[in-house]
Formats: sequence, structure tokens, C-alpha cells
Amino acid sequence: MTSSSIGAPSQRSQSSRKGKRAWRKNVDLDEVEEGLEELRTEERLSGAALQKKKDGELFHIDVTGDNRVRKTLPKFSERVLTSTKILAQRSAVPAVLSRAGGGAGTKRKPALSHDDKTRLLRVGKRLRRGPSGRSALLELSEAASHAGSYDVWAGAAPGAVSAPQTDPLRAHIAVPAVPAPHEGTSYNPPVTAHQELLRTAHEAEEEKLKGVEKLENFKATMEQARWVAAGEATVGTVQGVASGMKVAEVVDEADEADGPQEALPAKKMPERKTKQQRKKAEKLRAEKRLLAEKAARKRLLASVDSAKAFRKTIARDLAARERLREQRQSDMQEKLKQGLAGKKVGKHVVPNGPIDVQLGEELSESLRGLKPEGNLFRDRFVSMQHRALVEPHALQLSKKAKTKTKEYEKHSYKRFDREH
Repeated sequence: MTSSSIGAPSQRSQSSRKGKRAWRKNVDLDEVEEGLEELRTEERLSGAALQKKKDGELFHIDVTGDNRVRKTLPKFSERVLTSTKILAQRSAVPAVLSRAGGGAGTKRKPALSHDDKTRLLRVGKRLRRGPSGRSALLELSEAASHAGSYDVWAGAAPGAVSAPQTDPLRAHIAVPAVPAPHEGTSYNPPVTAHQELLRTAHEAEEEKLKGVEKLENFKATMEQARWVAAGEATVGTVQGVASGMKVAEVVDEADEADGPQEALPAKKMPERKTKQQRKKAEKLRAEKRLLAEKAARKRLLASVDSAKAFRKTIARDLAARERLREQRQSDMQEKLKQGLAGKKVGKHVVPNGPIDVQLGEELSESLRGLKPEGNLFRDRFVSMQHRALVEPHALQLSKKAKTKTKEYEKHSYKRFDREH
């Protein structure tokens, strides 16, 4: 197979040319293809075939000359890449448009504005269709008419309502990150300071033991109440009846017939009032209603006369409440300055932290025999909780502590007695 000069495949090297198909397939069309390719090149360079153009478009007699020709002519440069030269070649044939009738010679119909469309719809007595297909009002809504006038990034208006700004807890806390230790924690402390720290640690341990004892008593009370309820349910149950259900006692008809029967008292029917009695009752109701209206009028007049006194009393009460609120707020801020130790934040209470103290016989009285006490990581973590930097939470046990080992007995051991 030989290739054509323009890149088209050819099969003219085939020896057999029997039949019309072989002649049509192996005919030589190089001259025709070269002529067509020349016409395509002329169209790319000049926009149309040269034989179709007039002489005035192809030739021009220059009498005066032009000095700008030298500047407009492309300069030869060896540095220009071949790819750049290929991309610089542009065809003079206009591009094919996707829409029919969108050539350079055609004019596009101007779009109808929204106001003109609304006016034409109003003249034709037709309603504008909304997005959902239903009829919508021709007039623009207030939101649509003011669309684009609001600036999201602009500052707040002077009369706009802003959310209240609350100060965080850590802004009022004045506890240092590393508080100064107590004098009693020294390796050679004063006697009074050491005794005071021991007393404080003893009171903290007593409070902890009281809490544990209270919890144990509560558990014992609940267990005892459960046993008592179970015993009552066992004693009070009837065979075939669930506990908690009441069963009516069965009475024998013979015993009921033998016993004395008491006659039920006859129900007395109310007698109908006469016309005179009804008038008397209506007169009494009218007198009671008149007395109630007079009492209400007197109370209203008395309240109107004492309105000024009520206003003064209410103002005095409001001032007292405001002073009490300010006092409570100042007290709370004073307490917050000392930290959140012992206070409840959310669901949990901030721990006070353990007291590190040594007994009298454990004191080393020298730096050489000093033993470290406490835990620096624990102290820093508790300090962060006291300064509202870390939220308190309950102790979370690891998953290893919750898992339980399950034991299974194989079938071979279950059937050991049968086999042996």
C-alpha cells in the first residue's frame, strides 16, 4: 500500500483489477485531490477561491507607497517555535455558527423589556404566569422592587437591634495559672501552717466519707423497700391472679337470702315551685347582683384614689429589686475572681483538687531527702478547669475495663461422660 501526497491512503499497487469494484477502489485520484486541496488553501488564505474574485480584489497599483508596510510585515525570527507559527495561522473562512440564521448579515431582533411585556399583557387583559404555572400579579412585589438595594457587607444601621453581648466567665476570673502553694506543703513548714493544712485535708476526707456513707444508706433503703414490696406481693397474691389486681369477694346467694334485708329509702322528688316562690327567688338574685356591683364600684373608686400610692410602691419595689440584683451580680463576680472550684458548670461540678500534704513523720527537713508529691499534669488540668479554659466532665472508663471474657464449653467436653 502506498500513501498519497496529501496523506490519503491508496491501494494502486494491487495487481488484480478484475471487476468494477477493483477499478473503482484502485483508481488514481492524486491530481483531483491536489486540485481540491489547492482550492481549500486559497479559501483559508483569502476567504474564497481566487478564480471567483474580481481583479480589483486581487491586484492593486501602488503609486504613492506606504511607509507602514515595513512595520506591518512579519519579521523572520529563528526563536519563534514551530507550534507558535502553526497557531498564528488563521483561516479567512468564517466560523460555523450553531444557530441557524446567525450570520454576520442577519440582524438579531431586540429583546422585549420587562416593562413593555407587562404593558402588552395589561393591554391584552392577560395575566402573567408565575414560575409554578399559576397566574401571578402584574405588579412587582415590594421585595422584587427593592432587590439589590440592601448591602450585606455594610455596617449596621444606627437604629438596628443587636444581640446582647455577654462577657465570658474567664473574663472575670483572676486566678493565676500557677497559684502559690500553701506554707504547709514545704519540706520544713511552720508548725501552725502544717497543722492548718492537715486540718483542712482531714475535713475534706470527712466530707468525702460522709458522701460515700450517704450513698450506701440510700442503696440499703432502696434494697429494703424492694424486699418489702416483693414480700407483700407474695402474701397478697391469689392463685391465678397477678399481683396488684383487686379481686371482689364471692358472696353465696343462700347466705344473702337468709340474712335480713334493709329497705332502701325512697328518693324524694323535688316539688315544683309556685309562681310566687319563683318571683321571690328572682328578687333575691337581683338584690345580690346589685350589692356585688356596688362593692366592685367602691373597690374601683378606692383603687383610682390610691393609684399614686400604688405607683410609688411599685417604683420602690422595682428599685429594691434592682439593688438586690446588682448586689447578687457583684457578689457573683467576686466569687468568680477566685475561680470555679466547687461550682457546677453544666452537668458536672468543677473539682477542688486534692490537697498534697505530708504527715509529721514523713517530713524530710532537708532537700536531699525530699520526695516529690502530687502530679504536675493533674495540677495543670485542674487549674485550667478553675480558670474556665476546660469544661468539667465525668470520668470515662476505657473500653478494656468494660469488656468481659466469655467462656464456652466445647461439645467434646460436654459428651465426655458418654464417650468414656
